[in-house]
This record gives sequence, C-alpha cells and structure tokens, in this order.
Amino acid sequence: MTETVSETHLPGLELLNRGKVRDIYDLGEQLLIVTTDRISAFDHILPDPIPGKGQVLTAMSEHWFGITKHIVPNHLITTDVDSMGPKVSPHRETLRGRTMLVHKADRIDAECVARGYITGSGWLDYQRDQSICGISLPEGMIEAEPFEETLFTPATKAETGHDENIGFDALKEIVGNVAHELRDLTLAVYEFGRDFAKARGIIVADTKFEFGYVNGEVTLIDEILTPDSSRFWGMDEYQVGMSPPSFDKQIVRNHLIDIKWDQEPPVPRLSEDVIQQTTARYREIQGLLTK
Repeated sequence: MTETVSETHLPGLELLNRGKVRDIYDLGEQLLIVTTDRISAFDHILPDPIPGKGQVLTAMSEHWFGITKHIVPNHLITTDVDSMGPKVSPHRETLRGRTMLVHKADRIDAECVARGYITGSGWLDYQRDQSICGISLPEGMIEAEPFEETLFTPATKAETGHDENIGFDALKEIVGNVAHELRDLTLAVYEFGRDFAKARGIIVADTKFEFGYVNGEVTLIDEILTPDSSRFWGMDEYQVGMSPPSFDKQIVRNHLIDIKWDQEPPVPRLSEDVIQQTTARYREIQGLLTK
C-alpha cells in the first residue's frame, strides 16, 4: 500500500517553502522538491489528500523532462532518493517516488501558458471581448474548438490566489527581451507534448510552464505536463461545444460545486468515493502518457 504523505517534516533539512502541493527544502546549491498528496480547489487546500498523487506528478515530470531536454534544459538532477546524499538518506522511505533533486534556479516571475484549444479562462475572456491576453480571435468560436495556431498567453506568477493573464508586451516589461525566448520555448515544448500525447489518444488542451536561470541559461523548472499544470482530454470524450472531462481534479471541483460549498472556510471533507475516483483519474493519465 502506497504511503499517503500530506505534509513532510524532515529533521536535519531546511524547509524553504510549503506550497499548495510541494514542500521545498534548501540543500545549498540544490533544492529538494517533495510533491505531497495534498490537493487544492478554489484556492483552498482540502483536508483530505489524494493517495499517490505526488508520485504521479513526480513520475510524469520526470518522464517529460527526459524527453524534452533536446528542446530546453531543465533543473532535474535525479528522482533516485538513494543517490541524494547523507542528509536525505534518513528520510528516503517517506520521499521515495515523490521527490526531485534539482538545481537551484533564479526563477523568472511569470507563468508561460500555451493554449491549443479555447477553454477555461481563455473561453471566458473570449466571450467578454473576443480576445485572450490581447490576441484578437475570429468571431463565432465555440467552446473547446482548436485554434489555428497555438496561443502563447503569459500570466503573472501569484503567490496566493489566481494568476492574472497578461499580454506579451506586459511580459516584456516584467522580464525583458527574454520574453521572446520564453514564448518560443513554451510553444516548442507544448507542441512536442501535444503530438506525443495525440499518438496516445490524449489531447493537451493547454498547459503552463515555469522557467528560471541556471548558470545564466534559461531552464525549465517546477513541473511539466502534469494533470496539475495541464488540461488533458481523452479523444474519445472530446467534442466541440462543451468542456470535455479532464484528467485532473475536476471530479473534486464538481463535487464541491454540487454540495454548494461557498468557497469559504471551513473546507469540506471529501467522500471516499470522490477520493478514489480522483486517484484513479490521475493514475490513468500517468499510464496513458508514460508507459
């Protein structure tokens, strides 16, 4: 039985940050990124974890980092806890399968979003003014319709709450001329992943990446093409004019909507059925895309 890890406490290691999902420890020139089984919805961390979720996200990131490194370097050193050194060794059973040792990067404070289909916040923006992040789009588009060309729609990186969509010119004001490189790399990695997934019956509707500098070089960091950073649809469930079922925490969000939670504390508990369905959905996309 897989151990469920909601939160880590690792004596001898310095906790740098505890995010919605990841606990990050400072190892000097390197970071230890521990992906827990926590799950958030509507900007709240839920009291019930999703067993094995952290292992799914770690395995998928490792897979994608490995097959995209010809496009852009990434921060991953290893996921093998037995080779992470003596400070990590006492905790290796807790960390096994859910931990990445990575190069420390100087993070670029922007979310780099690629959109292949009109859905989510992009669909809402389009309905308001027929554009997304300042990009004018044709009249009469329908929800979940593919774009003729992939859109690059950056966003500000928010520590709390939602990221805010911005235009390319606004991105340049924040990060400078590296914005052009970020756009090109985002589109290249997305389109590689899109084609890889398509051959396995999966649509990558949109995704987001984060970048930083490692030794002065633009480097892909954080996670890549996971259910927490991407919208995956099954080709057998996809149709234009609706929001297709996605391989992520949609089951949890739908449950919270169905019980009419007002998105204020206290955060409700999840039923065992919702937990099991969500676990199965995460494991299903991992199996489809990494094996």
